[in-house]
Amino acid sequence: MKIKNILLIGSLSFLLLVGCTNVDEKVYDKYTADDFYGSAQGADVALASVYAQVGGNWDGVGYAGADRGWYDLNCFSSDEQVIPHRTTGDWELDFARLYKHDWLPTDSFINNTWRWLYKSIFNANLAVNQLEKSNAEPSKIAEAKVLRAFFYYLLIDDFGDVPFYTDNNITVDQIPQSSRKEVYNFIVKELTENVETLSATKGGNYYGRFNKWAGYTLLAKVYLNAGVYTGTPEWEKCLAACDKVNAGGFSLHSSAANASSPMGNKYYELFGDVLPDDETILAMFVTANVVSRNIFTVRSLNGPDAKNLFGYSGWNGTIVPKDFFIKYDDKDIRKKQFRYGDQGGGVNYSIDVASLDNPGAAPQAGVRNTKFYPVTPMDGGGASNDFPIYRYADVLLMKAECNVRLGNAAAAKPFIDPIRQRAGLGILATNPTLNDVYNERGFELNWEGHRRQDMIRFDKFLLANDFRGVSANYRKLFPIPTAALDANKGIKQNTGY
Repeated sequence: MKIKNILLIGSLSFLLLVGCTNVDEKVYDKYTADDFYGSAQGADVALASVYAQVGGNWDGVGYAGADRGWYDLNCFSSDEQVIPHRTTGDWELDFARLYKHDWLPTDSFINNTWRWLYKSIFNANLAVNQLEKSNAEPSKIAEAKVLRAFFYYLLIDDFGDVPFYTDNNITVDQIPQSSRKEVYNFIVKELTENVETLSATKGGNYYGRFNKWAGYTLLAKVYLNAGVYTGTPEWEKCLAACDKVNAGGFSLHSSAANASSPMGNKYYELFGDVLPDDETILAMFVTANVVSRNIFTVRSLNGPDAKNLFGYSGWNGTIVPKDFFIKYDDKDIRKKQFRYGDQGGGVNYSIDVASLDNPGAAPQAGVRNTKFYPVTPMDGGGASNDFPIYRYADVLLMKAECNVRLGNAAAAKPFIDPIRQRAGLGILATNPTLNDVYNERGFELNWEGHRRQDMIRFDKFLLANDFRGVSANYRKLFPIPTAALDANKGIKQNTGY
């Protein structure tokens, strides 16, 4: 059972208290509100409404953890996971269509992601306004602005040119659409002006919050993809942001044997309950049925297999495509997350999958994943594994990639070799190539929400696979939802849709 003193829990308790108390109307006047949000407690309440949007829950809400939202949209359109329609009639075709790049502007994943991001931006705008008007502590104002930049970053990564606003005093139909480059420039400006003001505190009240180190990691991710967003790469700036993260004192978590771990290794503590702060830079807090949920393992496993392991039935959904799975070396400790072959009790997962949609996959076809091996509280609706939004391993791999792209492959080697060594593999025999970096990012960061972005940056996203041919270039962006176009006639749809 996790015990965390975090902003979200405390603020929810405060809001519940307010909701159950009759208060004279005069406490809501301008002076009192400004005074309140200027206090430490009030500033945290303002920020809590924004952070509440990060946790994953049903109906596409949140960054990760539940279903049909940002995580599914970005992960199932990559090569690392898919839910096939089953020959038993289970699972609709929506998930397979994402993998086959056949999505439509009316799809729920796309609409849910769009609504979630704009609700989060609305809440962030409100928090910035409340905190600035009340002259709140500068670090809290900076935190609200960095959160807003985070959501806009996710928005342009998925949709390109998007409606852009920072003041909530505007109706939906009047919000102007800005170019991807214009919003990118805003994101960079907000981050470079505010990250240094963020708290340097790690853990405690800042577990799951943007501190200085998470802010610089976000800035590095934005610069890493600058070439995709603007046409102008920013490898040197990405390296500089990664170097700032080094001051946070992070290191790779141990991969020593651990008999108490279901997969026998300390490495998997990175995906368990309270994530270790030696490597975790930003985490998404989860306590199932209280704050968010993590469905990834229960959604993957076959019913009897999950019942045998955890005491409740699995959903028999998500699989790891064969081409992705077979790249792992047998000596790689990261291969322990996969379940394939005979598991006993009549469960035998085949590596090969004949069809995703017509007629679909056999009930036990496909490799399964237990990277997020469920921790308590847990039930058939999910588990309480926290989710790593940013890890130091990602920062090291960004540094390796930037050095290779800048022609300094020898300088990249010390950043990729420790990750391989932790996984039980030898160091690279030669200086890394871009393909080495790409593969290592896949091995290390699979199912953590980075793969689609990586595939686009490495020009792999449109390549054919076993279930579709080469995708058209316009598929690098998702369509703007039909509902958004109906609500704002000034929005232009992305090319190709």
